[in-house]
Amino acid sequence: MSSSSAQRRPAAISVAVIDKNPLVVRGLDQMLREDGRFELAMSAPDGEVFLSEYASRGVAAPIDVAVSGWVMPKGDGKSLLRRIGAMANPPKIVIYTGELSDMTLRAAVREGASALVHKSEPPERLLQAIAVAASGGRDFPAAARRQPPMEALTKREQELLSSLAGGATNNQLAEDLGVSVNTVKFHLRNLYEKLDVKNRAQAVAMFLSE
Repeated sequence: MSSSSAQRRPAAISVAVIDKNPLVVRGLDQMLREDGRFELAMSAPDGEVFLSEYASRGVAAPIDVAVSGWVMPKGDGKSLLRRIGAMANPPKIVIYTGELSDMTLRAAVREGASALVHKSEPPERLLQAIAVAASGGRDFPAAARRQPPMEALTKREQELLSSLAGGATNNQLAEDLGVSVNTVKFHLRNLYEKLDVKNRAQAVAMFLSE
């Protein structure tokens, strides 16, 4: 290869891997090196460590794409997505997870991920997603399960939503269920997340539209 051809060779896509399992990190490191288009710039066991170490790198050493797990002991995938946008030169985020559900998929899309790949998929799918994300594109499962949000609710959550539609307050709900108001608030947060809504009015509107 001539020196001019070498100079025209595109720079490798810099990748960070964020996963609680060191075997996953090691395997992805080998896969990225073997592909040739990518280089592993750093790794971290969770989002908290990654954010701290990435901030210390400074803007002079940006990373193109971060491949992140979703369920981690500290700084999970959702938290990472919410916080990464405030950083200088944030990388694109590819969620690489064994937890594939409608709720996970909707949350990843809503929080700004560039792609989501299930760990059971062939390695080529992850490499494709990284390349797509690096180019500014988005890559999500075309065949992801599309269970209607209402069907994902537990019986207790369905009863809670019905009471909300009837105008019940948090105090009334707590009394009816025999739990504390804080417990009601906890159930409501889970309910809103499953329905992908932000508040009581939106949840009730979805319930009434069914």
